[in-house]
Amino acid sequence: MVRQQTIKKPPRLTPGDTIGVVAPASPFDQALFEKGVAVLENMGYRVFLPDGLSRQGRFLAGPDRHRAGLVNRMLSDKNVNGIFCARGGYGSMRLLDHIAFDALQANPKFFIGFSDITALLVTMVERGGAVAFHGPVLTTLGKGDQETQGSLAAAMTSNEPIELQANGGETLRPGRCTGIVTGGNLRTLCHLVGTPYAPNFRGRIVFLEDIGEAPYRIDRMLYHMRMAGCFEGMAGLALGTFDDCGPPGDVSKIVMDIFNDVDIPILSGFAIGHGPVNRTIPLGIPAELDTERQRLAFLEPAVT
Repeated sequence: MVRQQTIKKPPRLTPGDTIGVVAPASPFDQALFEKGVAVLENMGYRVFLPDGLSRQGRFLAGPDRHRAGLVNRMLSDKNVNGIFCARGGYGSMRLLDHIAFDALQANPKFFIGFSDITALLVTMVERGGAVAFHGPVLTTLGKGDQETQGSLAAAMTSNEPIELQANGGETLRPGRCTGIVTGGNLRTLCHLVGTPYAPNFRGRIVFLEDIGEAPYRIDRMLYHMRMAGCFEGMAGLALGTFDDCGPPGDVSKIVMDIFNDVDIPILSGFAIGHGPVNRTIPLGIPAELDTERQRLAFLEPAVT
C-alpha cells in the first residue's frame, strides 16, 4: 500500500508541453485517434507519436513487450510532460509485470486513461506512488463533449482541487466520509483479484464504472470481489456511468443488495466512465464524499 505522504504529483501542463502517446491495450481506430490528437493540439500541446504505435497483433496493439516498452519509454523520457493512452479495450493487465513504475518517483508526469487502462492507473498509485488520472483516451476525446474536454483541460492545468457534482445522483446510503480515491472499471478491477496488483481499498473511497455488462454479471463481479475481501474497510463508494448495463435502476438495486450491511456512504450519478460525458478525476489523493451535497470534493490539488 502506498502511504499518502509518499505520493508524487505531476507538474501541471502548460501550452507548448509535449504529450506522448502509448497504446497499452487494443488496436485503435485511426480516424477517431486523429480527432483526439487534434483536440490536444488545439489546446496548445505538442503531441509525440512514437514509432510502432499503430502495430497490431491479434486483439492487441502489438506484442506485450513492445507495448510495455513504449510505456516505459514515455515514463522515462524527460522531454515528455504527459502521457495519453490511444485506446482501452483489452491488454493493459498483460503489461503489469513489465512496467517500470518506480520511474514515476523520480519523474512524475500526467498519465491518463480509463476502462481497461484502469489496470495501469491503480498500479501507478499503489506501486509507483504517483497520482494517475481517470479520464478520456484519445479515441474518445475527439468525440467528447465540451464538459468532457473542459474537465480534462482543468485537470491538466489547474492548481485548484477538483470537485464533482453527482447531478441527478441517487443516494443509496447517506453519509459523509474522507479517503484516498481509487478504482475505475469494475470488470478490470475484478480481473485483478488474486493477483499481486489488486489495489487496496481499505480506508479508500472506491469509484466504479462499466459498460455493456448484463445486471447478473455486475452482480457476479461485485459479489466475487466482496467474497474475496476486496471491499473490507472501504470508506465510501461512488458510482459513475453504467451504460448498457440493464434497465435503469438495476445497478443501484444490485449495489444496495450486496452492500446492504455495510454502513458507508454510497452515491451514484457521477458523469465518469463510458457515458457521453467523461469527467477527469485523479486517483491517489484524498477527497470527501458527501451524499447530502451530492459531491466528491478532492481535498488538495492533483498537480504541482
